[in-house]
Amino acid sequence: MRHMTFLCVCVLVTILTCSSSALKILSVFPYPGKSHFIVVRVLLRELARKGHDVTVISYYPEKNPPQNYHDIVLSGESIAAEDSLSIEDFNYMSVIQTSFYLTLTGKENCEILLSNKEVQDLVKRKTKFDVVLVEQFNSDCALGLAYKLNAPVVGVTTHIMMPWHYNRYGISYNPSYVSFHFLKGGTKPTLYQRLERVVFDAYFKILYYVITQRSNQNVLAKYYNDIPPLEDLAREIKCLLISQHFTLTSSGLYPANVIEVGGYHVEKARPLNGDLGKFVEEADAGVIYISFGSTFMISTMPQDKLEAILETIAELPQRFVWRWNSVAIDKPPFTELRSELRSILTNKRKVYLSAWLPQVDLLGHPKTVAFFSHAGMGGTTESLHFGVPVVAMPILGDQLANGASIEESGLGVQIFLNDLTKENLIHAIKNVMEPGFRERVRQLSKAWHDRPLSPLDTAVYWTEYTARNANFTFRSAAADVPLYQFYNLDVAFIFVIIFVILIATCKILLCRPKKQATTKKKRS
Repeated sequence: MRHMTFLCVCVLVTILTCSSSALKILSVFPYPGKSHFIVVRVLLRELARKGHDVTVISYYPEKNPPQNYHDIVLSGESIAAEDSLSIEDFNYMSVIQTSFYLTLTGKENCEILLSNKEVQDLVKRKTKFDVVLVEQFNSDCALGLAYKLNAPVVGVTTHIMMPWHYNRYGISYNPSYVSFHFLKGGTKPTLYQRLERVVFDAYFKILYYVITQRSNQNVLAKYYNDIPPLEDLAREIKCLLISQHFTLTSSGLYPANVIEVGGYHVEKARPLNGDLGKFVEEADAGVIYISFGSTFMISTMPQDKLEAILETIAELPQRFVWRWNSVAIDKPPFTELRSELRSILTNKRKVYLSAWLPQVDLLGHPKTVAFFSHAGMGGTTESLHFGVPVVAMPILGDQLANGASIEESGLGVQIFLNDLTKENLIHAIKNVMEPGFRERVRQLSKAWHDRPLSPLDTAVYWTEYTARNANFTFRSAAADVPLYQFYNLDVAFIFVIIFVILIATCKILLCRPKKQATTKKKRS
Protein backbone atom coordinates (compact mmCIF):
# COMPACT_ATOMS: atom_id res chain seq x y z
CA MET A 1 0.00 0.00 0.00
CA ARG A 2 2.88 2.35 0.87
CA HIS A 3 4.52 1.59 -2.45
CA MET A 4 1.27 2.34 -4.27
CA THR A 5 0.87 5.65 -2.39
CA PHE A 6 4.47 6.61 -3.17
CA LEU A 7 3.95 5.77 -6.85
CA CYS A 8 0.80 7.88 -7.02
CA VAL A 9 2.58 10.83 -5.41
CA CYS A 10 5.44 10.54 -7.92
CA VAL A 11 3.02 10.45 -10.84
CA LEU A 12 1.12 13.44 -9.47
CA VAL A 13 4.31 15.44 -8.96
CA THR A 14 5.43 14.59 -12.50
CA ILE A 15 2.10 15.69 -13.96
CA LEU A 16 2.10 18.94 -11.99
CA THR A 17 5.71 19.65 -12.92
CA CYS A 18 5.07 19.04 -16.62
CA SER A 19 1.90 21.12 -16.65
CA SER A 20 3.55 24.01 -14.84
CA SER A 21 6.45 24.09 -17.30
CA ALA A 22 4.36 23.59 -20.44
CA LEU A 23 4.44 26.59 -22.74
CA LYS A 24 1.83 28.02 -25.08
CA ILE A 25 3.64 28.35 -28.39
CA LEU A 26 2.39 30.02 -31.55
CA SER A 27 4.14 29.15 -34.81
CA VAL A 28 3.56 31.33 -37.87
CA PHE A 29 4.70 30.01 -41.27
CA PRO A 30 2.78 31.99 -43.90
CA TYR A 31 4.93 30.96 -46.87
CA PRO A 32 3.26 28.04 -48.72
CA GLY A 33 6.52 26.29 -49.67
CA LYS A 34 6.18 22.64 -48.73
CA SER A 35 9.93 22.08 -48.69
CA HIS A 36 10.21 24.74 -45.96
CA PHE A 37 7.44 23.33 -43.80
CA ILE A 38 8.72 19.73 -44.01
CA VAL A 39 11.77 20.94 -42.09
CA VAL A 40 10.06 23.01 -39.37
CA ARG A 41 7.33 20.39 -38.90
CA VAL A 42 9.81 18.16 -37.07
CA LEU A 43 10.56 20.91 -34.54
CA LEU A 44 6.87 21.70 -34.03
CA ARG A 45 5.99 18.06 -33.38
CA GLU A 46 8.92 17.73 -30.99
CA LEU A 47 7.74 20.77 -29.01
CA ALA A 48 4.30 19.18 -28.77
CA ARG A 49 5.85 15.87 -27.73
CA LYS A 50 7.66 17.72 -24.93
CA GLY A 51 4.25 18.68 -23.55
CA HIS A 52 3.98 22.23 -24.87
CA ASP A 53 0.69 23.52 -26.32
CA VAL A 54 1.53 24.30 -29.96
CA THR A 55 -0.67 26.32 -32.33
CA VAL A 56 0.53 26.28 -35.93
CA ILE A 57 -0.51 28.74 -38.65
CA SER A 58 0.43 27.25 -42.03
CA TYR A 59 -0.85 25.71 -45.26
CA TYR A 60 -0.06 22.19 -44.09
CA PRO A 61 -2.24 20.80 -41.28
CA GLU A 62 -1.28 17.58 -39.52
CA LYS A 63 -3.30 14.52 -40.52
CA ASN A 64 -2.95 12.93 -37.08
CA PRO A 65 -1.99 15.76 -34.73
CA PRO A 66 -1.14 15.21 -31.06
CA GLN A 67 -3.77 16.40 -28.59
CA ASN A 68 -1.79 19.55 -27.79
CA TYR A 69 -1.09 20.43 -31.45
CA HIS A 70 -3.59 22.81 -33.07
CA ASP A 71 -3.71 23.90 -36.71
CA ILE A 72 -4.93 27.16 -38.17
CA VAL A 73 -5.04 26.45 -41.89
CA LEU A 74 -4.33 29.24 -44.34
CA SER A 75 -6.08 29.16 -47.69
CA GLY A 76 -5.93 31.28 -50.79
CA GLU A 77 -4.27 31.53 -54.15
CA SER A 78 -0.87 30.48 -52.87
CA ILE A 79 1.88 30.80 -55.45
CA ALA A 80 4.54 28.58 -53.95
CA ALA A 81 6.93 27.22 -56.52
CA GLU A 82 6.07 23.53 -56.13
CA ASP A 83 6.57 21.30 -59.19
CA SER A 84 6.51 24.37 -61.41
CA LEU A 85 9.99 25.78 -62.04
CA SER A 86 12.06 25.20 -65.14
CA ILE A 87 15.49 23.63 -65.00
CA GLU A 88 17.81 26.11 -66.67
CA ASP A 89 21.38 27.28 -66.21
CA PHE A 90 22.16 30.15 -63.89
CA ASN A 91 21.74 33.62 -65.38
CA TYR A 92 20.96 37.13 -64.18
CA MET A 93 17.40 36.97 -65.49
CA SER A 94 16.64 34.00 -63.21
CA VAL A 95 18.04 35.96 -60.24
CA ILE A 96 15.80 38.94 -61.07
CA GLN A 97 12.79 36.65 -61.54
CA THR A 98 13.53 35.14 -58.13
CA SER A 99 13.64 38.60 -56.56
CA PHE A 100 10.19 39.49 -57.90
CA TYR A 101 8.82 36.08 -56.92
CA LEU A 102 9.96 36.69 -53.35
CA THR A 103 8.48 40.19 -53.39
CA LEU A 104 5.13 39.01 -54.78
CA THR A 105 4.74 36.09 -52.40
CA GLY A 106 5.88 38.21 -49.45
CA LYS A 107 3.05 40.66 -50.12
CA GLU A 108 0.42 38.02 -50.84
CA ASN A 109 1.28 35.82 -47.86
CA CYS A 110 0.78 38.77 -45.51
CA GLU A 111 -2.66 39.52 -46.92
CA ILE A 112 -3.75 35.87 -46.64
CA LEU A 113 -2.39 35.60 -43.09
CA LEU A 114 -4.14 38.69 -41.73
CA SER A 115 -7.46 38.03 -43.50
CA ASN A 116 -7.81 34.62 -41.84
CA LYS A 117 -10.67 34.71 -39.30
CA GLU A 118 -9.00 32.37 -36.83
CA VAL A 119 -5.87 34.51 -36.88
CA GLN A 120 -7.97 37.61 -36.27
CA ASP A 121 -9.69 35.86 -33.36
CA LEU A 122 -6.32 35.18 -31.69
CA VAL A 123 -5.73 38.93 -31.50
CA LYS A 124 -9.31 39.82 -30.55
CA ARG A 125 -9.29 37.33 -27.69
CA LYS A 126 -5.82 38.54 -26.66
CA THR A 127 -4.69 34.94 -26.54
CA LYS A 128 -1.68 34.54 -24.28
CA PHE A 129 1.40 32.91 -25.81
CA ASP A 130 4.75 32.42 -24.11
CA VAL A 131 6.70 32.53 -27.36
CA VAL A 132 6.05 32.89 -31.09
CA LEU A 133 8.06 31.04 -33.74
CA VAL A 134 8.24 33.08 -36.95
CA GLU A 135 9.74 32.03 -40.26
CA GLN A 136 12.48 34.41 -41.41
CA PHE A 137 12.13 34.34 -45.17
CA ASN A 138 10.41 36.88 -47.41
CA SER A 139 7.96 38.64 -45.11
CA ASP A 140 7.98 40.24 -41.64
CA CYS A 141 4.20 40.45 -41.45
CA ALA A 142 4.04 37.84 -38.66
CA LEU A 143 6.14 40.12 -36.44
CA GLY A 144 3.20 42.52 -36.32
CA LEU A 145 0.99 39.66 -35.19
CA ALA A 146 3.47 38.73 -32.44
CA TYR A 147 3.56 42.38 -31.36
CA LYS A 148 -0.23 42.46 -30.96
CA LEU A 149 -0.04 39.26 -28.90
CA ASN A 150 2.74 40.77 -26.76
CA ALA A 151 4.92 37.66 -27.05
CA PRO A 152 8.68 37.22 -27.57
CA VAL A 153 9.78 36.00 -31.00
CA VAL A 154 12.12 33.25 -32.11
CA GLY A 155 13.08 33.43 -35.78
CA VAL A 156 13.40 30.19 -37.78
CA THR A 157 15.04 29.62 -41.16
CA THR A 158 15.35 26.55 -43.38
CA HIS A 159 18.30 27.96 -45.35
CA ILE A 160 21.18 30.38 -45.07
CA MET A 161 20.46 34.03 -44.34
CA MET A 162 18.60 36.22 -46.78
CA PRO A 163 20.39 39.51 -47.68
CA TRP A 164 18.00 41.66 -45.62
CA HIS A 165 18.49 39.61 -42.42
CA TYR A 166 22.11 40.51 -41.68
CA ASN A 167 21.54 44.04 -40.37
CA ARG A 168 18.77 43.12 -37.94
CA TYR A 169 21.05 40.66 -36.15
CA GLY A 170 24.05 42.99 -36.26
CA ILE A 171 25.99 40.79 -38.69
CA SER A 172 28.38 42.38 -41.13
CA TYR A 173 28.00 41.07 -44.68
CA ASN A 174 31.43 40.98 -46.30
CA PRO A 175 31.29 39.86 -49.94
CA SER A 176 34.96 38.84 -49.93
CA TYR A 177 34.35 35.70 -47.87
CA VAL A 178 30.64 35.39 -46.99
CA SER A 179 28.48 33.36 -49.41
CA PHE A 180 25.65 35.24 -51.07
CA HIS A 181 22.25 33.56 -51.08
CA PHE A 182 21.60 33.80 -54.84
CA LEU A 183 25.05 33.75 -56.43
CA LYS A 184 28.03 31.48 -57.07
CA GLY A 185 31.47 31.76 -55.51
CA GLY A 186 31.05 30.45 -51.97
CA THR A 187 33.65 31.75 -49.51
CA LYS A 188 36.31 32.19 -52.20
CA PRO A 189 34.77 34.51 -54.80
CA THR A 190 36.66 36.05 -57.69
CA LEU A 191 36.91 39.81 -58.12
CA TYR A 192 34.03 39.73 -60.60
CA GLN A 193 31.89 37.66 -58.20
CA ARG A 194 32.58 40.15 -55.41
CA LEU A 195 31.36 42.94 -57.69
CA GLU A 196 28.25 40.86 -58.42
CA ARG A 197 27.59 40.47 -54.71
CA VAL A 198 27.90 44.16 -53.92
CA VAL A 199 25.42 45.03 -56.67
CA PHE A 200 22.88 42.29 -55.95
CA ASP A 201 23.13 42.70 -52.18
CA ALA A 202 22.08 46.33 -52.55
CA TYR A 203 19.43 45.38 -55.13
CA PHE A 204 17.76 42.71 -52.97
CA LYS A 205 17.80 44.88 -49.85
CA ILE A 206 16.29 47.87 -51.59
CA LEU A 207 13.62 45.73 -53.24
CA TYR A 208 12.72 44.12 -49.91
CA TYR A 209 12.62 47.29 -47.82
CA VAL A 210 10.89 49.48 -50.40
CA ILE A 211 8.34 47.00 -51.76
CA THR A 212 7.81 43.95 -49.53
CA GLN A 213 8.30 45.44 -46.09
CA ARG A 214 6.43 48.64 -46.94
CA SER A 215 3.55 46.61 -48.35
CA ASN A 216 3.46 44.41 -45.23
CA GLN A 217 3.39 47.55 -43.07
CA ASN A 218 0.45 48.95 -45.04
CA VAL A 219 -1.50 45.68 -44.88
CA LEU A 220 -0.97 45.49 -41.11
CA ALA A 221 -2.20 49.09 -40.81
CA LYS A 222 -5.55 48.05 -42.33
CA TYR A 223 -6.15 45.80 -39.34
CA TYR A 224 -4.17 47.43 -36.51
CA ASN A 225 -3.24 51.09 -36.10
CA ASP A 226 -0.39 50.73 -33.62
CA ILE A 227 2.19 48.47 -35.31
CA PRO A 228 5.74 49.90 -35.01
CA PRO A 229 8.06 49.83 -38.04
CA LEU A 230 8.65 46.20 -38.97
CA GLU A 231 12.41 46.64 -39.13
CA ASP A 232 12.32 47.81 -35.48
CA LEU A 233 10.31 44.72 -34.55
CA ALA A 234 12.80 42.57 -36.46
CA ARG A 235 15.59 43.88 -34.23
CA GLU A 236 13.59 42.71 -31.22
CA ILE A 237 13.69 39.05 -32.31
CA LYS A 238 15.20 37.23 -29.36
CA CYS A 239 17.15 34.63 -31.31
CA LEU A 240 17.37 33.03 -34.73
CA LEU A 241 17.45 29.26 -35.27
CA ILE A 242 19.39 28.99 -38.51
CA SER A 243 19.36 25.77 -40.51
CA GLN A 244 23.09 25.41 -41.06
CA HIS A 245 26.27 24.32 -39.24
CA PHE A 246 29.87 25.40 -39.58
CA THR A 247 31.02 21.91 -40.55
CA LEU A 248 29.17 22.46 -43.84
CA THR A 249 28.96 26.22 -44.36
CA SER A 250 32.25 27.19 -42.63
CA SER A 251 32.60 29.47 -39.60
CA GLY A 252 30.67 32.74 -39.67
CA LEU A 253 30.63 35.89 -37.56
CA TYR A 254 27.32 35.14 -35.87
CA PRO A 255 26.39 36.76 -32.56
CA ALA A 256 25.37 34.58 -29.61
CA ASN A 257 21.65 34.84 -30.41
CA VAL A 258 22.03 33.27 -33.87
CA ILE A 259 21.97 29.54 -33.16
CA GLU A 260 23.11 26.97 -35.71
CA VAL A 261 20.69 24.02 -35.67
CA GLY A 262 21.34 22.58 -39.12
CA GLY A 263 19.98 19.06 -39.52
CA TYR A 264 17.38 19.20 -36.73
CA HIS A 265 14.75 17.85 -39.10
CA VAL A 266 16.64 14.65 -39.96
CA GLU A 267 14.89 11.73 -38.33
CA LYS A 268 16.10 8.16 -37.95
CA ALA A 269 16.14 6.25 -41.22
CA ARG A 270 13.59 3.45 -41.39
CA PRO A 271 13.87 0.23 -43.41
CA LEU A 272 12.71 0.47 -47.02
CA ASN A 273 9.66 -1.63 -47.85
CA GLY A 274 7.88 -3.02 -50.89
CA ASP A 275 9.18 -2.70 -54.42
CA LEU A 276 11.57 0.11 -53.49
CA GLY A 277 13.11 -1.93 -50.70
CA LYS A 278 13.59 -4.92 -53.00
CA PHE A 279 15.04 -2.72 -55.76
CA VAL A 280 17.64 -1.24 -53.39
CA GLU A 281 18.54 -4.49 -51.64
CA GLU A 282 19.22 -6.22 -54.97
CA ALA A 283 21.60 -3.47 -56.15
CA ASP A 284 24.93 -5.30 -56.00
CA ALA A 285 26.94 -2.20 -56.99
CA GLY A 286 24.88 0.14 -54.82
CA VAL A 287 22.28 2.82 -55.54
CA ILE A 288 22.64 6.41 -56.73
CA TYR A 289 19.76 8.63 -55.68
CA ILE A 290 18.64 11.46 -58.01
CA SER A 291 16.38 14.28 -56.86
CA PHE A 292 16.05 17.89 -57.95
CA GLY A 293 13.61 18.73 -55.15
CA SER A 294 9.94 19.53 -55.14
CA THR A 295 10.12 22.66 -57.29
CA PHE A 296 11.68 21.66 -60.60
CA MET A 297 9.99 19.74 -63.42
CA ILE A 298 12.21 17.18 -65.16
CA SER A 299 10.23 17.78 -68.36
CA THR A 300 11.71 21.31 -68.55
CA MET A 301 15.30 20.10 -68.62
CA PRO A 302 17.04 20.72 -71.97
CA GLN A 303 16.95 17.53 -74.02
CA ASP A 304 20.72 17.23 -74.40
CA LYS A 305 21.13 17.45 -70.61
CA LEU A 306 18.47 14.80 -70.00
CA GLU A 307 20.20 12.58 -72.54
CA ALA A 308 23.51 13.08 -70.71
CA ILE A 309 21.94 11.81 -67.48
CA LEU A 310 20.35 8.81 -69.18
CA GLU A 311 23.61 7.92 -70.95
CA THR A 312 25.38 8.10 -67.60
CA ILE A 313 22.81 5.77 -66.05
CA ALA A 314 23.31 3.30 -68.88
CA GLU A 315 27.09 3.25 -68.49
CA LEU A 316 27.46 3.01 -64.70
CA PRO A 317 26.92 -0.33 -62.91
CA GLN A 318 24.86 1.16 -60.08
CA ARG A 319 21.09 1.23 -59.93
CA PHE A 320 19.33 4.61 -59.84
CA VAL A 321 16.39 5.80 -57.75
CA TRP A 322 14.95 8.98 -59.28
CA ARG A 323 12.39 11.34 -57.78
CA TRP A 324 10.38 11.87 -60.96
CA ASN A 325 8.03 14.81 -60.37
CA SER A 326 7.14 15.16 -64.02
CA VAL A 327 4.73 14.10 -66.76
CA ALA A 328 4.46 10.48 -67.81
CA ILE A 329 7.42 9.10 -69.75
CA ASP A 330 5.13 8.09 -72.64
CA LYS A 331 4.37 11.76 -73.41
CA PRO A 332 6.44 14.66 -74.81
CA PRO A 333 9.20 15.61 -74.32
CA PHE A 334 10.26 12.08 -73.36
CA THR A 335 8.78 10.49 -76.49
CA GLU A 336 11.25 12.62 -78.47
CA LEU A 337 14.21 10.82 -76.89
CA ARG A 338 16.07 8.13 -78.79
CA SER A 339 14.50 4.71 -78.30
CA GLU A 340 17.54 3.31 -76.46
CA LEU A 341 17.36 6.17 -73.97
CA ARG A 342 13.60 5.79 -73.45
CA SER A 343 14.20 2.12 -72.72
CA ILE A 344 16.49 3.09 -69.85
CA LEU A 345 13.63 4.90 -68.12
CA THR A 346 11.39 1.84 -68.49
CA ASN A 347 14.06 -0.64 -67.34
CA LYS A 348 12.76 -1.53 -63.89
CA ARG A 349 15.94 -3.43 -63.04
CA LYS A 350 18.02 -0.29 -63.60
CA VAL A 351 15.85 2.72 -62.70
CA TYR A 352 13.16 3.23 -60.07
CA LEU A 353 10.95 6.27 -60.77
CA SER A 354 8.48 7.75 -58.30
CA ALA A 355 6.86 11.14 -57.67
CA TRP A 356 7.43 10.65 -53.94
CA LEU A 357 10.31 8.91 -52.21
CA PRO A 358 11.29 8.50 -48.54
CA GLN A 359 14.43 10.60 -48.94
CA VAL A 360 15.74 10.20 -45.40
CA ASP A 361 15.26 6.43 -45.51
CA LEU A 362 17.02 6.25 -48.88
CA LEU A 363 20.00 8.36 -47.84
CA GLY A 364 20.24 6.40 -44.61
CA HIS A 365 20.36 3.05 -46.42
CA PRO A 366 23.85 1.48 -46.57
CA LYS A 367 23.41 0.67 -50.28
CA THR A 368 23.10 4.37 -51.25
CA VAL A 369 26.54 5.38 -52.51
CA ALA A 370 25.92 8.86 -53.95
CA PHE A 371 23.30 11.60 -54.27
CA PHE A 372 22.84 13.63 -57.49
CA SER A 373 21.06 16.70 -56.15
CA HIS A 374 20.05 20.30 -56.83
CA ALA A 375 21.77 21.25 -53.53
CA GLY A 376 18.70 22.21 -51.52
CA MET A 377 19.59 22.73 -47.86
CA GLY A 378 17.27 19.96 -46.66
CA GLY A 379 18.75 17.23 -48.85
CA THR A 380 22.29 18.54 -48.34
CA THR A 381 22.09 18.29 -44.56
CA GLU A 382 20.46 14.87 -44.83
CA SER A 383 23.34 13.67 -47.01
CA LEU A 384 25.87 14.99 -44.52
CA HIS A 385 23.95 13.41 -41.64
CA PHE A 386 24.23 9.95 -43.24
CA GLY A 387 27.64 10.48 -44.83
CA VAL A 388 26.49 10.18 -48.47
CA PRO A 389 28.70 12.07 -50.97
CA VAL A 390 26.92 14.57 -53.22
CA VAL A 391 27.16 15.58 -56.87
CA ALA A 392 25.51 19.01 -56.68
CA MET A 393 23.87 20.73 -59.64
CA PRO A 394 22.61 24.03 -58.14
CA ILE A 395 20.09 25.95 -60.20
CA LEU A 396 18.83 28.99 -58.26
CA GLY A 397 18.24 30.51 -54.83
CA ASP A 398 20.36 29.28 -51.92
CA GLN A 399 21.32 26.20 -53.95
CA LEU A 400 24.22 28.17 -55.45
CA ALA A 401 25.66 28.95 -52.02
CA ASN A 402 24.90 25.41 -50.82
CA GLY A 403 26.66 23.92 -53.83
CA ALA A 404 29.78 25.92 -53.01
CA SER A 405 29.59 24.73 -49.39
CA ILE A 406 29.28 21.12 -50.54
CA GLU A 407 32.46 21.44 -52.57
CA GLU A 408 34.44 23.52 -50.07
CA SER A 409 33.59 21.27 -47.11
CA GLY A 410 34.49 18.09 -48.99
CA LEU A 411 30.95 16.66 -48.96
CA GLY A 412 30.87 16.48 -52.75
CA VAL A 413 31.53 18.23 -56.05
CA GLN A 414 29.61 20.71 -58.20
CA ILE A 415 28.57 20.43 -61.81
CA PHE A 416 26.53 23.23 -63.39
CA LEU A 417 23.80 22.58 -65.93
CA ASN A 418 25.72 24.34 -68.67
CA ASP A 419 28.64 21.90 -68.15
CA LEU A 420 26.47 18.78 -67.86
CA THR A 421 27.67 16.16 -70.30
CA LYS A 422 27.90 12.39 -70.04
CA GLU A 423 31.68 12.58 -69.58
CA ASN A 424 31.55 15.29 -66.90
CA LEU A 425 28.76 13.62 -64.95
CA ILE A 426 30.43 10.20 -64.99
CA HIS A 427 33.70 11.80 -63.85
CA ALA A 428 31.92 13.62 -61.01
CA ILE A 429 30.07 10.51 -59.80
CA LYS A 430 33.17 8.31 -59.97
CA ASN A 431 35.12 11.00 -58.12
CA VAL A 432 32.77 11.09 -55.11
CA MET A 433 32.63 7.28 -54.98
CA GLU A 434 36.41 6.95 -54.67
CA PRO A 435 37.35 5.27 -51.31
CA GLY A 436 39.40 8.29 -50.21
CA PHE A 437 36.58 10.71 -51.00
CA ARG A 438 34.01 8.56 -49.18
CA GLU A 439 36.29 8.35 -46.14
CA ARG A 440 36.57 12.15 -46.09
CA VAL A 441 32.76 12.41 -46.18
CA ARG A 442 32.48 9.85 -43.39
CA GLN A 443 34.84 11.91 -41.20
CA LEU A 444 32.94 15.09 -42.04
CA SER A 445 29.67 13.42 -41.06
CA LYS A 446 31.26 12.35 -37.78
CA ALA A 447 32.21 15.98 -37.06
CA TRP A 448 28.67 17.07 -38.02
CA HIS A 449 27.22 14.79 -35.35
CA ASP A 450 29.77 15.76 -32.68
CA ARG A 451 27.81 18.45 -30.83
CA PRO A 452 27.05 19.10 -27.12
CA LEU A 453 23.33 18.72 -27.88
CA SER A 454 21.56 17.29 -30.90
CA PRO A 455 20.32 19.95 -33.37
CA LEU A 456 16.70 19.23 -32.44
CA ASP A 457 17.36 19.43 -28.69
CA THR A 458 19.25 22.68 -29.30
CA ALA A 459 16.31 24.18 -31.20
CA VAL A 460 13.89 23.11 -28.43
CA TYR A 461 16.19 24.46 -25.71
CA TRP A 462 16.49 27.93 -27.24
CA THR A 463 12.74 28.12 -27.83
CA GLU A 464 12.14 27.34 -24.16
CA TYR A 465 14.99 29.66 -23.13
CA THR A 466 13.37 32.58 -24.96
CA ALA A 467 10.09 31.99 -23.13
CA ARG A 468 11.87 31.80 -19.77
CA ASN A 469 13.82 35.00 -20.41
CA ALA A 470 11.31 37.03 -22.38
CA ASN A 471 12.24 40.31 -20.69
CA PHE A 472 15.74 40.28 -22.14
CA THR A 473 17.01 40.88 -25.65
CA PHE A 474 20.45 39.45 -26.27
CA ARG A 475 21.01 40.87 -29.73
CA SER A 476 24.39 42.17 -30.78
CA ALA A 477 25.08 45.83 -30.09
CA ALA A 478 25.94 46.09 -33.78
CA ALA A 479 22.23 45.82 -34.61
CA ASP A 480 21.59 49.20 -32.94
CA VAL A 481 24.62 51.11 -34.20
CA PRO A 482 23.87 53.76 -36.86
CA LEU A 483 25.18 52.88 -40.30
CA TYR A 484 27.81 55.62 -40.34
CA GLN A 485 29.18 54.34 -37.01
CA PHE A 486 28.96 50.68 -38.07
CA TYR A 487 31.33 51.40 -40.96
CA ASN A 488 33.36 53.99 -38.94
CA LEU A 489 32.59 56.67 -41.51
CA ASP A 490 32.78 59.41 -38.85
CA VAL A 491 36.20 58.18 -37.73
CA ALA A 492 37.37 57.99 -41.34
CA PHE A 493 36.10 61.54 -41.92
CA ILE A 494 38.07 62.85 -38.93
CA PHE A 495 41.23 61.12 -40.18
CA VAL A 496 40.70 62.64 -43.62
CA ILE A 497 40.43 66.13 -42.06
CA ILE A 498 43.56 65.54 -39.97
CA PHE A 499 45.40 64.28 -43.04
CA VAL A 500 44.35 67.32 -45.09
CA ILE A 501 45.46 69.68 -42.29
CA LEU A 502 48.82 67.92 -42.00
CA ILE A 503 49.40 68.08 -45.76
CA ALA A 504 48.42 71.74 -45.86
CA THR A 505 50.69 72.53 -42.90
CA CYS A 506 53.63 70.72 -44.46
CA LYS A 507 53.18 72.55 -47.72
CA ILE A 508 53.10 75.92 -45.93
CA LEU A 509 56.20 75.12 -43.90
CA LEU A 510 58.12 73.74 -46.88
CA CYS A 511 57.18 76.57 -49.21
CA ARG A 512 58.04 79.46 -46.83
CA PRO A 513 61.89 79.21 -46.99
CA LYS A 514 61.79 79.12 -50.78
CA LYS A 515 59.88 82.37 -50.88
CA GLN A 516 62.31 84.00 -48.46
CA ALA A 517 65.29 82.82 -50.51
CA THR A 518 63.71 84.20 -53.69
CA THR A 519 63.17 87.58 -52.02
CA LYS A 520 66.84 87.82 -50.92
CA LYS A 521 68.08 87.08 -54.45
CA LYS A 522 65.94 89.87 -55.90
CA ARG A 523 67.29 92.40 -53.38
CA SER A 524 70.86 91.49 -54.16
